[in-house]
Amino acid sequence: MRVSLPSRLVPVALAAGLLVALSSATRLALALRADVALGGPAEVLQILLRGLMFDLSAAAYLLAVPVLWLALLPDRLARTWLHRALVLAWFAASAFGLLLLPVAEWLFWDEFGARFNFIAVDYLIYTREVLGNIWQNYPVGWVLGGIAALALALTALVARPLWRTGGAPLSWHTAGAGLAASALALGCVAGFVDSDAKSFSTRDAANELAGNGLYDFFAANRRNELDFERFYATLPLGEALARVRKGFPGADWIAPEAGGIERHVRAAGKERRMHVVLVTVESLGAEFLGAYGNADGLTPNLDRLARESLWFTNVYATGNRTVRGLEAVTLALPPTPGQSIVRRPNNDALFSLGSVFEDKGYGVLFAYGGYGYFDNMNAFFDANDYRAVDRRDIPSGRIAFENIWGVADEHLFDQVIDEFDRELAARPARPLFAHVMTTSNHQPFTYPEGRIDIPPGTGRGGAVKYSDFAIGRFLEKARARPWFADTLFVITADHGASARGSSQIPVERYRIPLLVYAPGLVAPARVDRLMSQIDIAPTLLGLLEFDYYSKFLGRDVLRAPPGTDRAFVANYQTLGFIRGGRIAVLEPKRRLRVFELDPQGHVGARASDPELEREAVAWYQVAAHAFRSGLYRDEEQVPPQARAAVAQRVAAHAVR
Repeated sequence: MRVSLPSRLVPVALAAGLLVALSSATRLALALRADVALGGPAEVLQILLRGLMFDLSAAAYLLAVPVLWLALLPDRLARTWLHRALVLAWFAASAFGLLLLPVAEWLFWDEFGARFNFIAVDYLIYTREVLGNIWQNYPVGWVLGGIAALALALTALVARPLWRTGGAPLSWHTAGAGLAASALALGCVAGFVDSDAKSFSTRDAANELAGNGLYDFFAANRRNELDFERFYATLPLGEALARVRKGFPGADWIAPEAGGIERHVRAAGKERRMHVVLVTVESLGAEFLGAYGNADGLTPNLDRLARESLWFTNVYATGNRTVRGLEAVTLALPPTPGQSIVRRPNNDALFSLGSVFEDKGYGVLFAYGGYGYFDNMNAFFDANDYRAVDRRDIPSGRIAFENIWGVADEHLFDQVIDEFDRELAARPARPLFAHVMTTSNHQPFTYPEGRIDIPPGTGRGGAVKYSDFAIGRFLEKARARPWFADTLFVITADHGASARGSSQIPVERYRIPLLVYAPGLVAPARVDRLMSQIDIAPTLLGLLEFDYYSKFLGRDVLRAPPGTDRAFVANYQTLGFIRGGRIAVLEPKRRLRVFELDPQGHVGARASDPELEREAVAWYQVAAHAFRSGLYRDEEQVPPQARAAVAQRVAAHAVR
């Protein structure tokens, strides 16, 4: 029996063909990029076959509504010129969107080396910053105009058949058959196609190419995080907890039989009630500083501070996005796959650096030069014992320059000084803790004229030098305040620049500076031990001689044995654990590999190290477990049922 496509559904078939053709062309273009390495013919064939499956799946989802519209419309309405014109307009709009998609995918791959994922979902939500950034960096008007012209040309090419078939008669039984076929296709896609099916290779690029950008985007919208226990290698929970506890030798654990990670951190001396200003500088990779060997002279102030500070030289950021860095510094928790905790549900009332300071009677502040609704920053910090200050709190008269990401760093620092002055005038006996997040070292790399000898908007180097200028200016202005003599300044980064990675994370780009500056209070010294960004909070609290109860998985580097040194580096799916010149890499589908690292942090040859693999799994598994089970909440916020459930799991998976 011959089955033919009903004439009225021809517009849908043409749109589906365009989607598959453009998706295939995008896949081919991305595969030919210089930064993409693929395997042999078998891998390429897998990419093509799996890619076609995802392209057809995307078409089934995208075109379900147009099929419903065309199938249910009565013949007398379908014949009208208005409906036929709507069919033409719909096809033109669809063509425009489908032509725009490859351009967006190319730009996204440029930044993240991946198809659309949960980051793209975030970017769609926060359109002001992202679209503003794109507008400032690309000829958007020309690109959109060109795409629109091409979409209109394609529509004109098929206008006659679209006009004719869009109004063709359709019997009810034929319409019913079309709807049934569409429903069957959707059922098959929903029941049997999953975004994990693209992950067939050990190469991230191959897995990404096997997907479809449109499908991946909506899959990411449904799944903002990855379930560690489902997608990653695991250990019995009891063993994982035992291994993590060995990383804190001599610790005074609180109720370890219940599966928690809380311990009592005892001070070695008298508590030092100093003010603290913690600055995380946007994208300040260690490679930009002269103190780390850069010869471009971009950071004269930071280079001087390195000599005058307690300088930790071997620190690694946990991720490659601002929210991941904020998570690490604030929660001292290894990164978990998917979205940063800053962006996830149920991220309120957590155990944090701010909660420790608040329990000690400090005023706690988070200051950001942009609008803090971006990346959920204000909501996160407000819900975790901080008072958030952002662009809206900075008086307009103070702002001589801003771009799409926020005010110039110097204006943000001036606001922080004012906040200190105001708070201490009202409550002079209360110490303050401020976490400051800068924005100027970000595309489009613009800043006020006349501050440095590099013109604004000419590249990353100028933005780094301006950030250095703003920090130097901030410290000089603070030096004139009476509270300067009792203040500890901590300068670090949220992440490195261009720290984009695949399964083999570019470790060398995750290295960041960490300077603790307090003249007369903290002696200058150089600490070369391997250190993670999650160790910043407990090391800082150790310098203050705080006695407190801790759930941090970071440790005080100055008091921990050298044998516990390790670092965590991750992107949105790949998790790295560094120890002893090697890195263990955890990936979805329970993949687990070990590589050698050279002294500069470049990933080298494969290595065999089962013990390092189990150690890596333990730390990441416990981090994911602590957050998802609710055990990382402030102590009074942990539900009793969570404690009981964890205790049962530990008992069931006791260490053999």
